[in-house]
Amino acid sequence: MLYVINLTVQVMNVKFVQKMNMKNKNPHENQEDLNILRKIHKNPDITQRRMANDLGLSLGKLNYCLVKLKEKGVIKINNFAKNPKKIKYIYLLTPKGIALKTKLTINFMKRKMREYDELKKELKK
Repeated sequence: MLYVINLTVQVMNVKFVQKMNMKNKNPHENQEDLNILRKIHKNPDITQRRMANDLGLSLGKLNYCLVKLKEKGVIKINNFAKNPKKIKYIYLLTPKGIALKTKLTINFMKRKMREYDELKKELKK
């Protein structure tokens, strides 16, 4: 019985930490996630190398971000054979991914509008 309670507490702690990590993410990391989600939405069969080059990220960092997005249930990564010698991947946004992309886009727009308002106030001085 004690083991089950301890395991339940550990699971609850992990979920709490995951929620806190999402809240504590800095805007730069959110922007990277948004950029990745936009790229996937526009071109689901893009290669990681191409996506990394387009986004200005290292291949390793992009791969890390994709794995984390997959673990969160934001994207699905499926592989398919384009020809017998080469395996490619297709990246798909899940409903959770579409919701996150929308939320990140709204937050991005709010942040840019605040920056615009602050600049406007500075110019009036």
